[in-house]
Amino acid sequence: MSVIRPDLPLLDLHRHLDGSVRLETILEVGLQHNLPLPARDLEGLRPYVQVTTPQPDILAFFAKFEWQVGILVNYDVCRRVAYENVQDAQREGIDYIELRFSPWFMAEPNELNPAGVVEAVADGVATGQRDFGVRANLIGIISRTYGPEVGQQELEALLTQRDHLVALDLAGDEKNFPGEWFVDHFRQGREAGWQITVHAGEAGGSQSIWQAIRELGATRIGHAVRAVDDPALLDHLVENRIGVETNLTSNVQTSTVPGYASHPLKTMLEHDILATINTDDPGISAIDLPFEYAVAVEKAGLSQKQAAQAQQNALDIAFLSAAEKEALWAKKQLV
Repeated sequence: MSVIRPDLPLLDLHRHLDGSVRLETILEVGLQHNLPLPARDLEGLRPYVQVTTPQPDILAFFAKFEWQVGILVNYDVCRRVAYENVQDAQREGIDYIELRFSPWFMAEPNELNPAGVVEAVADGVATGQRDFGVRANLIGIISRTYGPEVGQQELEALLTQRDHLVALDLAGDEKNFPGEWFVDHFRQGREAGWQITVHAGEAGGSQSIWQAIRELGATRIGHAVRAVDDPALLDHLVENRIGVETNLTSNVQTSTVPGYASHPLKTMLEHDILATINTDDPGISAIDLPFEYAVAVEKAGLSQKQAAQAQQNALDIAFLSAAEKEALWAKKQLV
């Protein structure tokens, strides 16, 4: 049974646009462009694209991205994927969504220009907002897995559409590509007027979260699973109102946590941390946000009150102005 509060806006603050490609779109584009798909029907393709059993680690989960981005053969497909992300959000009953993407990661398989990818994504999301009435904002990702030099090129591509993005994120292989390598990149991002959210404490420990806050300027943390290992960090998150974008099913599938019952979201909410419920890569996880509220929340041991608090927290920490948040809330009161 869903625990979504109908009188509160429903938000997803941590969804990777490039991990949310429809299976049908992968098949259709793959066949249209004669790509070497591993199967030529939906059910045959599914195990290559979606997680059906927990993966041994996050890098095994990353391997599922091969065809999520492999079909991005041109800017029109990038635009289509961005547009469909907004449509899918509308179908899920989402009132506001923040879609994040790595232009280098999207461009690399088919040798596209990352700046062209950013332009296409911005256009697709803008058109989707107009057509489907869902408010959406974009977060640009620097993919740490490519290293700091490529990271600078990726940042420059994102800056070509500076006014169409609200925040900068760091994602990728947290264990082998530390945040310390990207301090200057995030200084540039802050100077561009962007908010900062960073993937940390997922594959790395609590020190990775401290670094993201102190050196990169993060006001939100993606995942932050390892925060519960450090009581001083938990207190710091509360005192400084640093938001946490949790992803229940994703963390189980990547074996970041052994199972839903051991996920630290409940502990975070008990400590009054501004923790939220999000989907991460629903195209890979084969879930949507209502699933997280209906199934994952119960398995994680959250009460209805705690689930509602997470839903309220999302509005509190969204990268929106106070007036925009008030408008979202007011709109729900009219329903």
